[in-house]
Amino acid sequence: MDVEKTPIEGVILIKPKVFGDNRGYFLETWQKKRYEEAGIDLSFVQDNHSKSTKGILRGLHFQKKHPQGKLVMVSLGEVFDVAVDIRKDSPTFGKWFGVILSGKNQHQLWIPPGMAHGFVVLSDVAHFHYKCTDYYHPDDEGSIKWDDPEIGIDWPIDFEPLVSAKDGIAHSFNDLKKSLLG
Repeated sequence: MDVEKTPIEGVILIKPKVFGDNRGYFLETWQKKRYEEAGIDLSFVQDNHSKSTKGILRGLHFQKKHPQGKLVMVSLGEVFDVAVDIRKDSPTFGKWFGVILSGKNQHQLWIPPGMAHGFVVLSDVAHFHYKCTDYYHPDDEGSIKWDDPEIGIDWPIDFEPLVSAKDGIAHSFNDLKKSLLG
Protein backbone atom coordinates (compact mmCIF):
# COMPACT_ATOMS: atom_id res chain seq x y z
CA MET A 1 0.00 0.00 0.00
CA ASP A 2 1.08 3.56 -0.60
CA VAL A 3 0.87 6.01 2.29
CA GLU A 4 0.79 9.77 1.68
CA LYS A 5 0.99 12.53 4.24
CA THR A 6 -1.46 15.40 3.82
CA PRO A 7 -1.15 19.08 4.79
CA ILE A 8 -3.01 18.30 8.06
CA GLU A 9 -0.80 16.87 10.77
CA GLY A 10 -1.71 13.19 11.33
CA VAL A 11 -4.17 12.86 8.44
CA ILE A 12 -2.95 10.14 6.06
CA LEU A 13 -4.15 9.11 2.60
CA ILE A 14 -3.80 5.36 2.07
CA LYS A 15 -3.84 3.73 -1.34
CA PRO A 16 -4.19 -0.03 -0.81
CA LYS A 17 -2.92 -2.44 -3.41
CA VAL A 18 -5.88 -3.65 -5.45
CA PHE A 19 -5.54 -7.01 -7.20
CA GLY A 20 -8.01 -7.25 -10.05
CA ASP A 21 -8.78 -9.38 -13.05
CA ASN A 22 -11.81 -10.19 -15.21
CA ARG A 23 -13.59 -11.69 -12.17
CA GLY A 24 -13.40 -8.53 -10.04
CA TYR A 25 -10.87 -7.42 -7.45
CA PHE A 26 -9.47 -8.07 -3.99
CA LEU A 27 -7.85 -5.71 -1.51
CA GLU A 28 -6.89 -5.71 2.13
CA THR A 29 -8.85 -2.94 3.87
CA TRP A 30 -7.16 -3.40 7.24
CA GLN A 31 -4.17 -5.31 8.54
CA LYS A 32 -2.95 -4.39 12.01
CA LYS A 33 0.81 -4.67 11.47
CA ARG A 34 0.85 -2.87 8.13
CA TYR A 35 -1.33 0.00 9.34
CA GLU A 36 0.72 0.35 12.55
CA GLU A 37 3.80 0.77 10.34
CA ALA A 38 1.90 3.57 8.56
CA GLY A 39 1.37 5.34 11.90
CA ILE A 40 -2.14 4.11 12.76
CA ASP A 41 -1.54 2.38 16.06
CA LEU A 42 -4.86 2.88 17.83
CA SER A 43 -7.35 0.08 18.43
CA PHE A 44 -10.66 0.09 16.59
CA VAL A 45 -13.83 -0.61 18.56
CA GLN A 46 -16.63 0.01 16.07
CA ASP A 47 -17.23 -0.32 12.30
CA ASN A 48 -19.93 1.74 10.58
CA HIS A 49 -21.49 1.65 7.11
CA SER A 50 -23.74 4.32 5.67
CA LYS A 51 -25.57 4.46 2.35
CA SER A 52 -26.43 7.86 0.90
CA THR A 53 -27.61 9.25 -2.40
CA LYS A 54 -26.29 12.06 -4.56
CA GLY A 55 -26.27 15.45 -2.90
CA ILE A 56 -26.38 14.21 0.69
CA LEU A 57 -23.85 15.99 2.89
CA ARG A 58 -23.04 14.54 6.30
CA GLY A 59 -21.01 16.62 8.74
CA LEU A 60 -18.94 18.25 9.90
CA HIS A 61 -19.18 15.99 12.98
CA PHE A 62 -16.95 15.36 15.99
CA GLN A 63 -17.17 14.09 19.55
CA LYS A 64 -16.14 16.44 22.35
CA LYS A 65 -14.98 14.23 25.24
CA HIS A 66 -14.64 10.96 23.30
CA PRO A 67 -12.88 11.95 20.06
CA GLN A 68 -12.84 9.22 17.45
CA GLY A 69 -10.07 8.35 15.06
CA LYS A 70 -11.62 7.14 11.80
CA LEU A 71 -10.32 5.08 8.91
CA VAL A 72 -12.78 5.85 6.11
CA MET A 73 -13.38 4.47 2.64
CA VAL A 74 -16.04 4.09 -0.04
CA SER A 75 -16.84 0.67 -1.50
CA LEU A 76 -19.43 1.85 -4.04
CA GLY A 77 -19.87 5.28 -5.57
CA GLU A 78 -17.94 8.48 -4.94
CA VAL A 79 -17.73 11.09 -2.19
CA PHE A 80 -15.68 14.16 -1.40
CA ASP A 81 -14.41 13.50 2.11
CA VAL A 82 -13.18 16.25 4.45
CA ALA A 83 -11.22 16.40 7.70
CA VAL A 84 -10.97 19.66 9.67
CA ASP A 85 -8.37 19.97 12.42
CA ILE A 86 -10.06 21.13 15.62
CA ARG A 87 -7.22 20.16 17.99
CA LYS A 88 -6.62 23.48 19.75
CA ASP A 89 -2.87 22.93 20.22
CA SER A 90 -2.24 21.66 16.69
CA PRO A 91 -0.14 23.68 14.23
CA THR A 92 -2.81 22.93 11.61
CA PHE A 93 -5.77 23.99 13.82
CA GLY A 94 -8.62 25.24 11.64
CA LYS A 95 -7.17 23.80 8.42
CA TRP A 96 -9.02 21.32 6.24
CA PHE A 97 -8.11 18.57 3.80
CA GLY A 98 -10.45 17.03 1.25
CA VAL A 99 -10.11 14.12 -1.13
CA ILE A 100 -12.25 12.02 -3.48
CA LEU A 101 -12.86 8.54 -2.10
CA SER A 102 -14.54 6.07 -4.41
CA GLY A 103 -15.24 2.44 -5.12
CA LYS A 104 -13.08 2.90 -8.18
CA ASN A 105 -9.92 4.23 -6.46
CA GLN A 106 -10.40 2.32 -3.15
CA HIS A 107 -8.42 4.98 -1.28
CA GLN A 108 -8.75 5.34 2.46
CA LEU A 109 -8.33 8.37 4.68
CA TRP A 110 -7.04 8.12 8.24
CA ILE A 111 -8.55 10.90 10.35
CA PRO A 112 -6.97 10.95 13.81
CA PRO A 113 -8.91 11.82 16.97
CA GLY A 114 -9.57 15.53 17.32
CA MET A 115 -10.90 16.20 13.84
CA ALA A 116 -14.28 17.24 12.53
CA HIS A 117 -15.33 15.05 9.61
CA GLY A 118 -17.84 15.20 6.79
CA PHE A 119 -18.51 14.12 3.24
CA VAL A 120 -20.78 14.89 0.31
CA VAL A 121 -21.99 12.23 -2.13
CA LEU A 122 -21.06 12.93 -5.76
CA SER A 123 -22.40 9.72 -7.37
CA ASP A 124 -25.99 8.45 -7.59
CA VAL A 125 -25.39 6.35 -4.48
CA ALA A 126 -22.42 5.75 -2.17
CA HIS A 127 -21.57 3.15 0.44
CA PHE A 128 -19.32 4.76 3.04
CA HIS A 129 -17.40 2.69 5.62
CA TYR A 130 -15.49 3.80 8.67
CA LYS A 131 -13.62 2.11 11.47
CA CYS A 132 -13.67 4.09 14.74
CA THR A 133 -11.29 4.17 17.69
CA ASP A 134 -13.99 5.08 20.22
CA TYR A 135 -17.66 4.30 20.59
CA TYR A 136 -20.29 6.72 19.34
CA HIS A 137 -21.75 8.79 22.18
CA PRO A 138 -24.81 10.69 20.88
CA ASP A 139 -24.81 13.09 23.84
CA ASP A 140 -21.16 13.99 23.14
CA GLU A 141 -21.51 14.90 19.47
CA GLY A 142 -20.76 18.33 18.11
CA SER A 143 -20.98 19.75 14.62
CA ILE A 144 -19.69 22.67 12.61
CA LYS A 145 -21.53 24.22 9.67
CA TRP A 146 -20.44 22.51 6.47
CA ASP A 147 -20.17 25.85 4.67
CA ASP A 148 -18.54 27.88 7.43
CA PRO A 149 -16.74 30.76 5.68
CA GLU A 150 -13.89 30.85 8.21
CA ILE A 151 -12.91 27.27 7.37
CA GLY A 152 -13.62 27.81 3.67
CA ILE A 153 -13.93 24.24 2.43
CA ASP A 154 -13.96 24.15 -1.37
CA TRP A 155 -16.69 21.54 -1.83
CA PRO A 156 -16.67 20.32 -5.48
CA ILE A 157 -20.42 20.77 -5.93
CA ASP A 158 -22.63 23.05 -7.98
CA PHE A 159 -25.82 22.33 -6.01
CA GLU A 160 -27.22 22.99 -2.55
CA PRO A 161 -26.56 19.76 -0.62
CA LEU A 162 -29.20 18.03 1.48
CA VAL A 163 -28.24 18.05 5.17
CA SER A 164 -29.97 16.68 8.24
CA ALA A 165 -31.98 18.97 10.49
CA LYS A 166 -29.22 18.64 13.09
CA ASP A 167 -26.51 19.63 10.59
CA GLY A 168 -28.66 22.52 9.43
CA ILE A 169 -28.31 24.15 12.86
CA ALA A 170 -24.65 23.30 13.41
CA HIS A 171 -22.39 25.82 15.13
CA SER A 172 -19.95 28.14 13.44
CA PHE A 173 -16.22 27.51 13.66
CA ASN A 174 -15.94 30.78 15.58
CA ASP A 175 -18.34 29.42 18.24
CA LEU A 176 -16.24 26.26 18.49
CA LYS A 177 -13.04 28.29 18.91
CA LYS A 178 -14.63 30.28 21.75
CA SER A 179 -15.64 27.10 23.58
CA LEU A 180 -12.21 25.48 23.06
CA LEU A 181 -10.04 28.47 23.72
CA GLY A 182 -12.14 30.20 26.35
